[in-house]
Amino acid sequence: MKMKYVGFTLVLPLLLLVFTSASFAQSADSLITQGDALYHKFDNAGALKVFEQANKLYPDNWEILWRLARTETDIAEHMPTSTDEQMDAQEATYEKAVAYADSAVAKAPDKSVTYLRRAIAKGRLALFRGVFSGGVGLANDVKEDCEKAIALNNGGNDVQSVAHYVYARSHHKVSEKWAPARAVLGLGWADIDTALVEYEKALKLDPDLMMIYYDYAQALIEEDEYEKARELLNRALLCPLKDEDDAQKIDEIKNLLKEIEDE
Repeated sequence: MKMKYVGFTLVLPLLLLVFTSASFAQSADSLITQGDALYHKFDNAGALKVFEQANKLYPDNWEILWRLARTETDIAEHMPTSTDEQMDAQEATYEKAVAYADSAVAKAPDKSVTYLRRAIAKGRLALFRGVFSGGVGLANDVKEDCEKAIALNNGGNDVQSVAHYVYARSHHKVSEKWAPARAVLGLGWADIDTALVEYEKALKLDPDLMMIYYDYAQALIEEDEYEKARELLNRALLCPLKDEDDAQKIDEIKNLLKEIEDE
């Protein structure tokens, strides 16, 4: 009996460890689910509170870290920018998003979504600072992170579609600058043909994402391919509202269709 009792006392801590680990995972997952639900309702402030709470309870969890990066990026994108103080606050929020994304990549360097979220955060920061001024290094980082996310190819269609889209948009927007000037800045890689191919790949992976149709159509208009651009814009109007800016984008799409109706 004594041997059995001793054996049980040795096993008991192990059992507690197993149950504690299971509880840990379940609690983290529950907070992630709660935060995601708020985020998909476009309640960024509410989602941020949940993810910050989750990060305090379970630090170094890459699933939480990339969601913090995503939420901070979206919050920054919609911040007011009328004063210098507001501009500084927006830049600081983008920088916070990049820091969270850096941590997510460090904890999960084998996951497409961590690189994608860093690419998006750095891309927004690059646009804020000016791609062709203080954002040149960031633009190159975006390209590399997108390529990494695409190569890993383990994020599911929703992640991989956005990775191809961000990669396409990077080529698209940077290629609008005069080629010799881009080359001097180290941005000679940008190519509109690559952008068109990547937009097409993004659409095949997620045919319901309005922003892909819109930016793809804009690239086609720049290439004087108006018929296909009109087709894409009309298809965009049939998309569900999956992004908080989609409702506003509908008006932009309709206006663009009017602009090119005679082309």
